[in-house]
Amino acid sequence: MQKEDCFYLGTLKSLYSFKGELLIKVDSDDPELFTQLESILVDYPTGLIPFFMTDCRLHKSRLLRVKLETVDSEEAARTLLKRDVYLPLSLLPPLEGNRFYYHEIIGFTAIDTQKGPIGTIENVNDQSRQVLLEVTSHGQDILIPLHDDFIVRLDRDAKEFLLELPEGILSLND
Repeated sequence: MQKEDCFYLGTLKSLYSFKGELLIKVDSDDPELFTQLESILVDYPTGLIPFFMTDCRLHKSRLLRVKLETVDSEEAARTLLKRDVYLPLSLLPPLEGNRFYYHEIIGFTAIDTQKGPIGTIENVNDQSRQVLLEVTSHGQDILIPLHDDFIVRLDRDAKEFLLELPEGILSLND
């Protein structure tokens, strides 16, 4: 499976026991959604490698305690530490209304309530303090801060993302 067909679940953060159990720091507001997993995909330089689990349970608030089938010692578990964990996109719980996953709005048309269509959302950059929509408009790249207060409506059927942007925010890209 390719990484672009998956979503980031979290990172294998630490060992839990001498029997090879690991803790995954989950990147989700609701890690309990992932306690019924049968397998995970671990990121290696050669690609995603599947690992089947014999146990998966919530540990504290944002951690999953997992026991992988082929990992039965502390030494084996240690080789997995600090590796990212992914799951197929098909396992994401569906969101409704104005709630969305970043990958879901790629290709949508960004529309401002005052200025009309802005362009096509090419990417969502969440690598800085402020999440940014990367929008292409007439061959020009535009960065738009993504904030809950700016979102008016998300229309999944029409693939439109309606925003009410503060005056002058689009001119910052000139």
